[in-house]
Amino acid sequence: MMKKLLVTPCATILFGMICMLSTAQIIKAPERKEGMGPYTQLIIRGVTLINGTGAPPIGPVDIVIEQNRIVQIKALGNPDAKINPASRPQLKAGGKELDCEGMFALPGLIDMHAHIGGMEQGTPAEYVFKLWMAHGITTIRDPSSGNGLDWVLDQKKKSATNEITAPRIVAYTAFGMGSNTPIVTADQARNWVQENAKKGADGIKFFGASPEVMDAAIRENKKLGLRSCCHHAQTDVARWNVLNSARAGMTSMEHWYGLPEALFTNRTVQHFPVDYNYSDEQHRFEEAGKLWKQAAEPYSEHWNKVMNELLSLDFTLDPTFNIYDANRDLHRTRRAEWHENYTLPSLWKFYEPSQQSHGSYWHNWGTEQEVEWKNDYRLWMTFINEYKNRGGRVTTGSDNGYIYQTYGFGYIRELELLREAGFHPLEVIRSATLYGAQALGKDKEIGSIEVGKLADIMIINANPLKNLQVLYGTGAIELTKENKAVRTGGVLYTIKDGIIYDAKKLLLDVKQMVDKEKKKTGWQLKQPGM
Repeated sequence: MMKKLLVTPCATILFGMICMLSTAQIIKAPERKEGMGPYTQLIIRGVTLINGTGAPPIGPVDIVIEQNRIVQIKALGNPDAKINPASRPQLKAGGKELDCEGMFALPGLIDMHAHIGGMEQGTPAEYVFKLWMAHGITTIRDPSSGNGLDWVLDQKKKSATNEITAPRIVAYTAFGMGSNTPIVTADQARNWVQENAKKGADGIKFFGASPEVMDAAIRENKKLGLRSCCHHAQTDVARWNVLNSARAGMTSMEHWYGLPEALFTNRTVQHFPVDYNYSDEQHRFEEAGKLWKQAAEPYSEHWNKVMNELLSLDFTLDPTFNIYDANRDLHRTRRAEWHENYTLPSLWKFYEPSQQSHGSYWHNWGTEQEVEWKNDYRLWMTFINEYKNRGGRVTTGSDNGYIYQTYGFGYIRELELLREAGFHPLEVIRSATLYGAQALGKDKEIGSIEVGKLADIMIINANPLKNLQVLYGTGAIELTKENKAVRTGGVLYTIKDGIIYDAKKLLLDVKQMVDKEKKKTGWQLKQPGM
């Protein structure tokens, strides 16, 4: 999704007219009160390890962490055999043991498309950060720095020093942000990119511009060693699609815009109805659901040619399947069980049908639109899965805070949708961890549980390979032998920089924020029109 800007003239960035951005900032995260540690030594005892590289689970193991680095992973033999205490790493004075026998350890998850809330949604940073951390998300890429680059860099610094409870933050700036005049020449583009790097941004998110400007900006950004991504908006995609971006040196794409357009064989523009208006969001998204069927057939000559070129350029795809999930099943997404307890009233209001709120285009949405989107997903998922099969990098991003996808929960839904696309559960976990780290250029430090890497780890008391739904904060439903429905799963511990966070307590904190707001306003969750 494109983060809607609050100042009307600045929304013209989405139409290729770059202006000075003025953003309303949400409340920053408070000083950290949560978490235990870090410790001089931390030993996670007896856990089953899913290390994020694609390797199968192994356990039990002891994971030894010292000074926020994994220094040893000790296999303890057959899971059914008695463990010899003498074979285990010894706890040093001042160290901490975490008994995780029967549990599973995974690398901290990486959300590659994570907006840190917005004034429109009424979501303070604490709410957003705690939902992410409660779901084991220890790193996020903020595309476009919607609260302002200085704001994001401040939160990034405080997260890095663990002054606040938050994932580590990678800050991408929207192309043109802060410019006093529209960027219309290559020289202007290069100058803006250089200034953006000096300010401390980690990369750039593009929406589209003239080919001259896009080419100059992407190449200059690459020359400076920074990374980039793009939501190829329909307003510019006819003259600059995903292939153009990848050839210029862009490192990743968001959603799928620009990819079907690169696959056209019998047209050069999307088959827009003659009364189409991009500013009408229902119109825009209804027609977007018909786009993949206008592209080349799967496995056809042109389809293969485009895929193989993107592979040769080491281009990353970040599909964000979840953010469009409601388009194919509005009832299901709108009634997700976590909304009652964890969706802020202001966020729920933002989701409802509206002419003003971005992504709230449910003016007249029904069976016909959903069927088109279901067919669209089949073609979209076919490309993504085959890209992965041929060695391409696919990552996991959420874009939550829009279209009935609440932070954290929507990210886990993304994992489910990769599974639906054909990914093995181990491939899903790899996309959510190691591949995200690679796409960010941080795989030497994070993304897998290996000796030498930082201690970003999540612990859960259920096997996510059997059922990814156990990763939801609400867990998954199981039936006992006594015929009683119970919940299993939900992340127990999120470890970031060697600090142990009680993930269920973080989720409780969020519920209390929601309860407080409900009590204050007398609000009750009701379905639209009822």
